[in-house]
Amino acid sequence: MATSSSVGRVLTLCKQFQTVCRISSAGNPQRCVTSLTKSHPHINRQTSTPLAAPSCLSLSSPALQCRALHTSISRRGLEEFFDLPENWGETTVKSGAPWTVKQLRTKSNEELHKLWYVLLKEKNMLLTVEQEARRQRVQMPSPERLRKVERSMIRMETVVKERETALRLLQTGQEKARPGDWRKDMFGYVYWYRFREHAIPWYMNRRYKRKKFYTPKFVEPYIRLRIEKHLRAKTRKASLEKRKLATLKEKFPQMKVPA
Repeated sequence: MATSSSVGRVLTLCKQFQTVCRISSAGNPQRCVTSLTKSHPHINRQTSTPLAAPSCLSLSSPALQCRALHTSISRRGLEEFFDLPENWGETTVKSGAPWTVKQLRTKSNEELHKLWYVLLKEKNMLLTVEQEARRQRVQMPSPERLRKVERSMIRMETVVKERETALRLLQTGQEKARPGDWRKDMFGYVYWYRFREHAIPWYMNRRYKRKKFYTPKFVEPYIRLRIEKHLRAKTRKASLEKRKLATLKEKFPQMKVPA
């Protein structure tokens, strides 16, 4: 009899607990805790309140489902791919000088990172303006702006590579990111050979042994002839440019001849 009465009490307590939790899923979780402690004060003695509260705060409760929605401020949309409205229809647009290497070397890595994306955004805008001008068959206003941005980005890459090389020299003592060596091929050309890992040693690698990192003796006279041919072509091009400038000077005396 004692066992059956205790089982009945447990079943009754479970039903009441289930009813309270079902009601609390649509109401305030604080009311759930209050009603639970009022109906069963002995639970408060055996178990603490932090253990009873999470049972009411289930995943289906509105208190956990309602969260604040954070969004970034919408400033401009696709308009950023086009120039400013006050520059529309203008033949010339004022722009500053490109960034020099000396100026970029004074910037920190974080500032260079931000400046890179500013230049990239400007480049995308100028490319859009150039494509639109080409579609309308008109002249792009101040096309030199695109060249200035590209020069600035190239110089920024140079500064970043300088810093990476300096850091690599301090850490590993190697100038190149991938180690290598200056070598000659069989025709006498000097090139940078980059090392790489192989699964077998070099004296067992047939493919590696087929490579020739030397210049035969019978090729040396032809190297001298090749250098002479290159110098003659360079001299011929310079003399042709001088004659062209002299002819233009005779036709247009007011023209300034570059030094």
